[in-house]
Amino acid sequence: MNEQTAVNNYFQETIDVENAELNAKAQEEFDAFVAKLRQVGINVIVEQDDVLADTPDSIFPNNWVSFHENGDVAIYPMFAENRRKERREEIFVRLENEGFKIENIIDYTSAEDEGIFLEGTGSLLLDRANGKAYCALSPRADEELFIEFCEDFDYFPVVFTANQTVGGKRLPIYHTNVMMCLAENFAVICLDTIDDKKERKNVIQHLKSDGKEIIEITESQMHQFAGNMLQLKGANNTPYLIMSKAAHDSLTASQISKIEKHCEIISSSLETIETCGGGSARCMMAEVFLPKN
Repeated sequence: MNEQTAVNNYFQETIDVENAELNAKAQEEFDAFVAKLRQVGINVIVEQDDVLADTPDSIFPNNWVSFHENGDVAIYPMFAENRRKERREEIFVRLENEGFKIENIIDYTSAEDEGIFLEGTGSLLLDRANGKAYCALSPRADEELFIEFCEDFDYFPVVFTANQTVGGKRLPIYHTNVMMCLAENFAVICLDTIDDKKERKNVIQHLKSDGKEIIEITESQMHQFAGNMLQLKGANNTPYLIMSKAAHDSLTASQISKIEKHCEIISSSLETIETCGGGSARCMMAEVFLPKN
């Protein structure tokens, strides 16, 4: 568990188990997850962690970097100091060695000096096909920096606030991608978290105008990481919706059939990672959209 992120990630819990045992369990879950993705032809690049760095959340790479079709890479300002060590140039070298082309690196990390953060595709949900970016504002997602990102990368900004109930209070959800998942033809979203009716209506209108079927989840399903999913393509361009076993188990038969109209579901047990890390399947994947040489 990363104590530096637990201050505003209300999904994290402490488990009374030795660290070494927890680490071994998390690694088992990670390896099994990778194997399931590879089984259906999804190309997974696994980067080894730097053992000497104190980076308990490096299993969630999507927060510090995003990769774009034109060869641009964005590097993001992170709320927790120990997460800033996750940004490693050798990962870019590795991708170039794998045949990917990097043209420009747009670095937003200087915002950290002013206490301003925007945590990658945790904070940003990018509808790349329709040129829209969705962002739930929080201590880890600054509105001005979000707008700057949208101007730099040519996205239309859709801004709102999403809250969860913690100890009887409504507090901001730390990342957009735990309450919402954007897929090609549908969106899985916890609309109950958007307390402001105008903002909720605006989000619904944007999704509908882009032809996306809205599949609603409840706040309790969100707490099982049912919003933390990602659509990927496997062999023969077959689409799959990737999620954890907890997320899958929380869905109703009706929600599952709505998703399965569009694509097959792949789920894997990520219990240790979810409980200690406060993130799930989507957080563990930074999609590489870079062009290939």
